[in-house]
Amino acid sequence: MFTGIVEEVGRVAAIEHHDGRSILTVEAKTVLEETHIGDSIAVNGTCLTVTALTPTTFTVEMVLETLRRTNLGDLVVGNPVNLERSLTPHSRMGGHFVQGHIDGTGEVRHIRHEGDSRVVTFSAPETVLPFVVPKGFIAVDGISLTVVDRLEDGFTVAFIPHTLAHTIAGNYREGSRVNLEADILGKYVVNIVKQYV
Repeated sequence: MFTGIVEEVGRVAAIEHHDGRSILTVEAKTVLEETHIGDSIAVNGTCLTVTALTPTTFTVEMVLETLRRTNLGDLVVGNPVNLERSLTPHSRMGGHFVQGHIDGTGEVRHIRHEGDSRVVTFSAPETVLPFVVPKGFIAVDGISLTVVDRLEDGFTVAFIPHTLAHTIAGNYREGSRVNLEADILGKYVVNIVKQYV
């Protein structure tokens, strides 16, 4: 479980593709503190298990299902990635409950600058749209965000300068592919209501 508050932006140090899986090594600093093999780290919002550590990197393995469902298969050496360690009982809940289980990918459709801030329009697949509500939560590449408006085929969010400077959102361009995770509470409510309708 995560909060959607990105702790740092790391860089892809290496990526190896094997039959049925890929091995990703990421350069980081903050998320390495008190991290052990077997711990979970969200990479662009995707919950992954640490399989190896060095003083400056961690390594995770990704199966084909992860590569199909996320934008992690698009990564190349040098790409920046959002990083967050899993929630502890003593953590502050600054964002919302983020599982790190990606529902699908979307695409940056439009970026509008409003002073130092940006309003970004994203497309979203049918696996995500039913759970998108204005002023509700959504995680984009692991960033906890508030939905401004829901559209017929997507949604808009507003990025403050801090988020743009401390996540990969500052690098978004039209056409950028992003990982999307709908709010878990919305998913449970819709699932329960469907049983009685």
